[in-house]
Amino acid sequence: MYPPRGISGFLKKDELELLHQRRTTRKLLDKVAVDEAIAGRPYQQRAIRRIDEAFEKDRQRKVLLVMATGSGKTRTVIALIDQLMRANWARRVLFLADRIALVKQAHGAFKTHLPATPSANLLERHDPSKNDHSGARVLLSTYPTMMGLIDESKGGEKRFGPGHFDVIVIDEAHRSVYRKYRAIFDYFDSFLVGLTATPRDEIDRDTYSLFQLERGVPTDAYDLDDAVNDGYLVPPRSISVPLKFQRDGIDYDHLSEEEKEEWDALEWDEEGNVPDRVDAADLNKWLFNKDTVDKVLEHLMSNGIKVAGGDRLGKTIIFAKNSKHAQFIAQRFDENYPHLKGEFARLIDYSVPYRP
Repeated sequence: MYPPRGISGFLKKDELELLHQRRTTRKLLDKVAVDEAIAGRPYQQRAIRRIDEAFEKDRQRKVLLVMATGSGKTRTVIALIDQLMRANWARRVLFLADRIALVKQAHGAFKTHLPATPSANLLERHDPSKNDHSGARVLLSTYPTMMGLIDESKGGEKRFGPGHFDVIVIDEAHRSVYRKYRAIFDYFDSFLVGLTATPRDEIDRDTYSLFQLERGVPTDAYDLDDAVNDGYLVPPRSISVPLKFQRDGIDYDHLSEEEKEEWDALEWDEEGNVPDRVDAADLNKWLFNKDTVDKVLEHLMSNGIKVAGGDRLGKTIIFAKNSKHAQFIAQRFDENYPHLKGEFARLIDYSVPYRP
């Protein structure tokens, strides 16, 4: 059905037999219903039908779906997989995410919405009670785990042949994933479905090229504004925190003598130049001010959205300028709120090997 393409090796006998058998048993996708109990919203149905068209009519093997956070990306792709399986386009599927928690969350969603389809979390392969994945049709994994399994052998041959998976789903597709784990996509000969919540105009050119798409034109998109206008999501509300440094930046001449000494002691650049001002936008590149961070945290703990009857701050993300700034904020939180035992505010960036 598609132009000739290079593959990484010979397919196994059963994989070749399945391809041959599909020539006569594969159904037309536009004739196969999408389960509305899984993904019944109009934009979800539209996204699946657009992917159907890309696979079948446009002869594309890679698609990119842009959907706002909270609009149901996972449910949409589960409904798509269900449809592809019922149409005999897919037998085995690989779902990849970059965090253990996201793999577990997605596995739970598959078990809820496709309970009759065997699925397995490959991160549990060392658990004797859960390590038999031979019958699973949906496998879920992080990228590093799958990288390690590509070369793993079983009974004298590779555990996964190049044609083992019919579809690979990339959760939160972006160029760094492809750059670091390209071997996965080069090895397996499969349809590729990318999911992202990043607005279509902010997705980088390399990501679009990975999916062989024109920049700014994903296979389908459902943006935050659309979701808000349709009543499926509520818009974010911004709250201004009255902090002078964050708003206006810092002038050297306005600092105290003690603060000027700290300023002069900083290594601003390799030539030893010392600026006389830092703008607000660059503030946290250079200066991690205890008082500023403490005031922001205090404002958050006092005025943030509360749960548990108003006794506890709800789930909150604090975006930092960089990893060192994030570490500094976490340290200040623990110093200001020691009764929370260092477990309430956690760092989850790239510098943490096992993110919670």
